[in-house]
Amino acid sequence: MSPKTNHTKIFFKALPKNIFSGFVVSLIALPLGLGLAMASEAPPISGIIAAVVGGVVVSVLGGSNVTITGPGNGLVIVLMGAITTLGNGDMYQGYLFTLAAIVVSGVLMVLLGFLKMGRMADFFPASAIEGMLAAIGLGIIAKQFHIMIGHNHETGSIIVLLAEIPKGVFNLFQTFDPPALFAAAIGFVSLLIMAFYSKIRNEYFHLVPAPMWILILTVGLGYLFSALNIPYPLGESHLLSIPDNVIQNLAFPDFSKAMHGDFIVAVVAITLIASIESLLSIKAVDKLDPQSKRSNVNKDLKALGLATTLSGFLGGLNVVTVIARSSVNVNNGATNRSSNFFHALFLILFVVLFQDQLRKIPLAALAAILVYTGYKLATPKTINKIAKIGKEQIIIFLTTLLTTLYTNLITGISAGILITFIIHAIINKNIAFFLSHVAKPNILLYKEKDVGNFYVSVKYFCTFINFYKLKRKLDMVPEDQDVILDFSLCNFVDHTVMEGLESYTETFAKKGGNIELIGLDKHEADSHHPFAIRKIIPLDKLKPIERYFTKRQTLLEATANDFHMSYAAEKNTDTAFLNKFVFFKTREIPYIYNTLKEENERYMLFDVEFTEGAFIAKEVVKTTVMHINLDFDIPFFTLDKEGLLDFKYGLEGFKDITIDNHPDFNKRFFLSGENNKAIHSLFTDELILFLESHPYYHIESSGTTLLILKKERLLSVQEIKAMLYFGQQLCGLVQIPQEQL
Repeated sequence: MSPKTNHTKIFFKALPKNIFSGFVVSLIALPLGLGLAMASEAPPISGIIAAVVGGVVVSVLGGSNVTITGPGNGLVIVLMGAITTLGNGDMYQGYLFTLAAIVVSGVLMVLLGFLKMGRMADFFPASAIEGMLAAIGLGIIAKQFHIMIGHNHETGSIIVLLAEIPKGVFNLFQTFDPPALFAAAIGFVSLLIMAFYSKIRNEYFHLVPAPMWILILTVGLGYLFSALNIPYPLGESHLLSIPDNVIQNLAFPDFSKAMHGDFIVAVVAITLIASIESLLSIKAVDKLDPQSKRSNVNKDLKALGLATTLSGFLGGLNVVTVIARSSVNVNNGATNRSSNFFHALFLILFVVLFQDQLRKIPLAALAAILVYTGYKLATPKTINKIAKIGKEQIIIFLTTLLTTLYTNLITGISAGILITFIIHAIINKNIAFFLSHVAKPNILLYKEKDVGNFYVSVKYFCTFINFYKLKRKLDMVPEDQDVILDFSLCNFVDHTVMEGLESYTETFAKKGGNIELIGLDKHEADSHHPFAIRKIIPLDKLKPIERYFTKRQTLLEATANDFHMSYAAEKNTDTAFLNKFVFFKTREIPYIYNTLKEENERYMLFDVEFTEGAFIAKEVVKTTVMHINLDFDIPFFTLDKEGLLDFKYGLEGFKDITIDNHPDFNKRFFLSGENNKAIHSLFTDELILFLESHPYYHIESSGTTLLILKKERLLSVQEIKAMLYFGQQLCGLVQIPQEQL
């Protein structure tokens, strides 16, 4: 019973914080809910209904922790398009048809949750998502900018409305229309408040969010005019419309168009965008959560779907997870889903207690809030950010953006996916490469017993098409563990994967774990950006690999400085010195790279690629090796873990050498060489104790040099540091055998 008691105590202890956070979020949700509904051409109260139903249902049944639910930005142009198309000019009838589409959409989201489609957002290229969001932002600006300057009846497509903005501003000063001018003044001041709110350095001022300040000031302005007995310039057409009795005026869905093609298209579009927006938001909020709790996305999809269905039946919009309100929730100390419930409760109180005040809100003020929201989605900084990643990402972004603006969101995101795949095929000059490997298992995960790392190897390619496979494996690893993620067998890694792995890296770091990427140092990139596409450089084209460093190479450079060594990333084909070691005797070594070297070249560590076998059995292996030059001669020997390479050494004529009075060492290690007496003299008690107290390394002597390697894979930077330290300590313990003195 004690765990339950503890959970109850924790819940009630955190209750004041969650109530306060719910209240603060409701101050933002009220104007945004009204505004987003208005922007969708739906009755303003429908946005509040969605927030209330979502807050109650998802807080009870959801699988996320600190998210806030309600109407979302992403659905504005989808719903507006559905209402316009389904109504054939009758906006209210189109709204009723759209409510039916929302109900069906909610049922589909529940099914997606049961089908465990919570990873659906992983199948969309990151730059295509950015293009879609930018198109949504421009769509919001296109309509709301005209309302912000007092023109409430502008109609047309997104492109037409955007093109009409300069004309609208010009006409504002050409035609003297007092209500429009007054509304425009309110709109521009409201926009300035949104833009400069964060720059005001006053903690008490920031207790009230910017959107609520706009409502307080604009509603207060109406009361000021009334107190001064001055006629208020704005009439009902410029003010928010709220029914006298919300319950009696609830709208209900009309399913009479359920079998029509345009209805089905609306359902698919609403479901797709609602699911993507929610899944992306849940993922983003999980990163913000100070407790780093991971959401159950499939459970959340079910809850969001049920809430959407109920909201649609009551006349409300879709219920989605919203990132901006969720961020405010986290920043105000929310710890669990109860804050979402309290945000819904406060919204009910606002609507019940302040109906008269809500009717005094200027539409221009709400439009200004939405214009700023749209600008944040379509900020020019986005293009600059994407351009830094790579030129091909700009093509993907603009294709998605422009296609969405001229058609619709489904066509836009489909175009983004198609152009991404085409670009990937062009970059690799081989479309068959993707088609032949897409269905093959390409992820290997296991725990390395000797060090406790989780090792993940990725083969063939890793892009938005199959990223879910890698994520599924990473989700199996406890986040407080260390993971080595090896791409050395992977020819192509796209921007979506690189960006997604950064999220995993941050999550693991929060919980005390670590993810280190290896095997990308030989891959070519087109920019310095850490999320740039990485493609393998063919062996027949020895291009420089030091042009754009990976994170591992940057850390290797820093490690070299720490150990007072130099670092060179470029390939070095002078590998003959390795052929005298048994390990490399029958292996072909084309080059070494990522070389750390002491000034006197005593210690040298590098990555090496070699081949073994022949014909169809030929295999490429990459590993990290340390090479030590000695100032004196020592006997030839090989030392490895008992049983690991016994067969290979047996073929070379070597036998296991037993060291007297060290049974544990003899049991754990295979020691071989030609001069038994010299080897016995070399392996002193101190050296044996050192070897027994450290992880296994393969160690070879060629007479004047030592070779140390750990695994037949590339090492992480942490493992490289450990190897450097081990090699330096070992070198200090290796002495001239007594018989040579």
